[in-house]
Amino acid sequence: MAQAQDQEMDFPLEGVRVLDLSRVFAGPLCGQVLADFGAEVIKVEHPGRGDDTRDWGMRIGKTETTYYNSMNRNKRSITLDLQTPEGVQLVHDLLPQFDVVIHNFKHGGAEKLGIGYEQLKAIKPDLIYCSVAGYNSSTPEAKRPGYDLVIQAEAGLMAINGEAGTPPLKFGVAVVDLMTGMYAAQAVLAALFRRERTGRGRQVELSLYDCGLGINGYYALDAMLLGHDTQRYGNAHPSIVPYGMFEAADGPLIIAVGNNSQFDKFCRQVVMRPDIVENPRFATNVERAKNRLELLPIMMAIIAGFEREVLLERMAACGIPSGRVAGLYDALTSERTKQAGVFQQMPHPVAGQTWVFAPPYRLDGQRLPIRNAPPTLGEGTREVLQQLLQLPEAELQALQAKGVLTLPQA
Repeated sequence: MAQAQDQEMDFPLEGVRVLDLSRVFAGPLCGQVLADFGAEVIKVEHPGRGDDTRDWGMRIGKTETTYYNSMNRNKRSITLDLQTPEGVQLVHDLLPQFDVVIHNFKHGGAEKLGIGYEQLKAIKPDLIYCSVAGYNSSTPEAKRPGYDLVIQAEAGLMAINGEAGTPPLKFGVAVVDLMTGMYAAQAVLAALFRRERTGRGRQVELSLYDCGLGINGYYALDAMLLGHDTQRYGNAHPSIVPYGMFEAADGPLIIAVGNNSQFDKFCRQVVMRPDIVENPRFATNVERAKNRLELLPIMMAIIAGFEREVLLERMAACGIPSGRVAGLYDALTSERTKQAGVFQQMPHPVAGQTWVFAPPYRLDGQRLPIRNAPPTLGEGTREVLQQLLQLPEAELQALQAKGVLTLPQA
């Protein structure tokens, strides 16, 4: 398996073991966060198809894709068919050596297989058991499957995205899955911390719908106070003006004027129009927001008369937040990204090299390293089961013959 160069790092979760039974996005992201912090995360996948996302996105090697790789760094992969008694028994046998279980089976699915919370708690009483579902387990919709796009629609997220007067618009990434995975990781970390003090395990439940509602943030509170939907502002801000994307003479840029002092500098030192800030209708942010339909066309016309770099240099000198609007590839290959070490190449057994995001966290000034590239399907089956369960090769071969698991080439 591809491994990063050894780096001196005191990982906060070193010694914690996680059994990741989840697939697709939210659950695997939770596991990846824990793995980034040093937990040993063993991802359990179906022997034939693996995680669904091994077939989503652009192909890398024989069993990985761009989608799969974005959620599964720093893990090991083993294959077990949990529809077989032998596969479930192996989970039961492994469990005493694990601290956390993550899954996103449909409501009741884990219990049907024999890996529900009460069933696994009986084997390991101090287990942290994290389940991710589409909807709250105590509601009539508990058994509905959860899909990010459906939740974005039902939770009102599509209704706040995009420009006014246009149809509802989904976010560019699966934002509900993304946030649910991060929330799940936070909850698991809190449960682990509490277990250190009390010795007690915890059942952690996340629903995509709950998290989707929460993402609405201040838009949701505005809507509740108004008693109706809030207006959509596209790239602009509902409360701060000017704040959004503007077209300079040679391309788009972001201007984020955060307070009245910055607006004063913007008018006097950036676009050389002191008359604008001296106008009582635009002097304070409250007045600018109230009179945005009058102010913004003026701002757009003025900004369109400047080269982008001129504006950016002047705003930087004044301490006004601003930046170029980059394409995705431009952002990934920028000098800023290279210097940060966010996007790295790692060895791959088939493709030769593969791109992997490094963890975003820095501890004591050092970025957490990529310890393992996203694993090929089942690369760790033999090694993990032999190490943790001392299963002899003959037994592993017999389980493979029955379709319970698949083994990598010895």
